[in-house]
Amino acid sequence: MRFVFSPSAGAATELLSLPWDEPLGAWTDDRLLEVPQLRTPRHVVRFVAEAGGVFALKELPEPAARREHRVLRRLYDLGIPAVEVVGIVVDRAAGEEAVLVTRFLDHSSSFLALFANRRVAHLTGQVMNAQVELLVRLHLAGIVWGDCSLSNTLFRLDAGTLTAYLVDAELGELHERLTQEQRDRDLDVAHTRVVGELLDLQERGALAEHVDPALAAADLVSRYEQLWAELTDEEVLPPSGQSLRIAQRIRRLHDLGFDVGEVEIVDAPDGSSRLRLTTRVAESGQHRRQLFACTGLDVQENQAHRLLGDIAGYRGWLEKVEQCSLPESVASLRWLAEVYEPVIAGIPAELRGRLDAPEVFHEVLEHRWFLSEAAGRDVGMQAAVRDYVGRVLPGAG
Repeated sequence: MRFVFSPSAGAATELLSLPWDEPLGAWTDDRLLEVPQLRTPRHVVRFVAEAGGVFALKELPEPAARREHRVLRRLYDLGIPAVEVVGIVVDRAAGEEAVLVTRFLDHSSSFLALFANRRVAHLTGQVMNAQVELLVRLHLAGIVWGDCSLSNTLFRLDAGTLTAYLVDAELGELHERLTQEQRDRDLDVAHTRVVGELLDLQERGALAEHVDPALAAADLVSRYEQLWAELTDEEVLPPSGQSLRIAQRIRRLHDLGFDVGEVEIVDAPDGSSRLRLTTRVAESGQHRRQLFACTGLDVQENQAHRLLGDIAGYRGWLEKVEQCSLPESVASLRWLAEVYEPVIAGIPAELRGRLDAPEVFHEVLEHRWFLSEAAGRDVGMQAAVRDYVGRVLPGAG
């Protein structure tokens, strides 16, 4: 048996004691967990709890396992949201297939859980947007998903929005650049899969009445085409105002979460120009890096953006009250100790696993705003935390 894993995987060494020479389906190890599957998988999949984490183990032929391993490693290198691949186990007992090991995505939800949760069931449009953005990122990176479906995706709340994470890359393909035919084929698969999945939800009574499966799937295709055009289409620039138009286009791409790698302007005989932009698929992570540098908090991009805004507001309040100018680093550390940490500490232990801490803080900020609007005054953070813990958080997750 050979277990090939990245040293950064950490807990991978704790998995060495599992009975790798036995068929995965026959395992009786007490570390096994039962995790509901959205559909019958093509291969045997088991879940193991070890070293404070949960790992998904999938048994499949070695060539397919190595291909999925390569695709997931590539996604990790590019910063495209996907489950983290831990390693691959090969050369098991005679006749036994390889096993791909990935880390289970904490604080994530399946589309089925999202639509069944009345608290977030209205996020149908955001689910589709997140799915489209993930597929576009893959295609810009030259990656064919091969099996784009809601069942092969997990979703994480990120400051009130959703981020889609690829779970199954078994049919994935790596290319330098995708052809129109390859993209169309992936999009056709996505359309067919989404129609079927939403129809299944409808039959279970778990789909909102206003959602039509066929229209929702068609809307997914339309959203994809709009985003792809925004990211890749050439733009004709008139002779005047070119700098502003270029800045506006780049700003729109940044707002969508994409970086611009190269700007090319080609002059035309009529005095106009054609703007070509090369987009990068990885998120810039500017807010994440900035927040980590000043507080040590490692959160998602939208969460970081929201927290930085709260830090700025707190800094302004401190400077007004204390009548002095505070360096950003000092204000950030005071915010961490005086605002963020007390809010998180105010969450009862039995409720802390419902959402990750940054998402809880974001929701408390939102809740404080709504309470203050209703009261006509600022109710304060402590009152917001108490009311949020009592009325909102128990229904989360």
